[in-house]
Amino acid sequence: MPDFETLKATKDPSNPRIARLVLNRPERLNAINDATPRDIRKAVEWANDDDEVHVMVLEGAGKGFCGGYDLQYFGENEFDHPCQQEKSPWDPMVDYAYMKKNTEDFMALWRSPKPTIAKVHGYAAAGGSDIALCCDLLVMAEDARIGYMPTRVWGCPTTAMWTFRLGPTRAKQLMFTGDTIDGRTAAQWGLANSCVPVGQLEAETLKLANRIAGVPRSHLAMHKMVVNQVMLTAGLEQTQSLATLMDGITRHNPEGLWFRRYAQAEGFKAAVQWRDSGKPIPEGDEARELVRRMDQARGGN
Repeated sequence: MPDFETLKATKDPSNPRIARLVLNRPERLNAINDATPRDIRKAVEWANDDDEVHVMVLEGAGKGFCGGYDLQYFGENEFDHPCQQEKSPWDPMVDYAYMKKNTEDFMALWRSPKPTIAKVHGYAAAGGSDIALCCDLLVMAEDARIGYMPTRVWGCPTTAMWTFRLGPTRAKQLMFTGDTIDGRTAAQWGLANSCVPVGQLEAETLKLANRIAGVPRSHLAMHKMVVNQVMLTAGLEQTQSLATLMDGITRHNPEGLWFRRYAQAEGFKAAVQWRDSGKPIPEGDEARELVRRMDQARGGN
């Protein structure tokens, strides 16, 4: 079996037609680092290259599916990363190139000719929801949570899947609030294909995967191509390009820079607590002034 830095890839022992991909950074809630998107793409390529495999199941080790991008790495640290550029003015195309590559790697799950199922327990948060929604199907535990909290500050979902999966009304609700929804709500809204108590999640996922695994690979690929074409015709790729540009802007405008400076000064947990609390986010000149004070406090210009 292949070896990856941030995930494990095996065949299900009960049915080798099912590939099991497991995000495997449980100590960090499977948070996304620089290697995660590449590992996902390579694991999908491995499963597609194996003629025995008909369907893939993607899940997370430990307490949840994926907690999003690792803010201890991306938000709290001070280094010149494409997404964090401390230089001024920042280069939006450097940020775009990095994040677009990540988006394309996540989209390997969507472009795969073999169906992909996200098995979600715990949190599929922020970038973790991007990964889950790039899968074709979604099976959730009743108490699992999915959402993109950084829409409140410092993020825009680069895969732009919320509108395509939920429609504009529900997508706007989640994007405007940064709220998460549980598995029951996700199923009611049509985001999740099914929702069960967490103790039944494995059995429910395998039931669906086994049913799909009995269909010829060529038929699965053709049906997926037809459905995906509808989304492409509706402008998925163009929307993702716009969303990825907007994502970079959210991290470098006054509000985004305030969030990063606050995380650097107080720790990412304090920054996330402010973001998710509902307390107003500093913006415009107020954010600029707070950034100036924090820069002075740390000996900056």
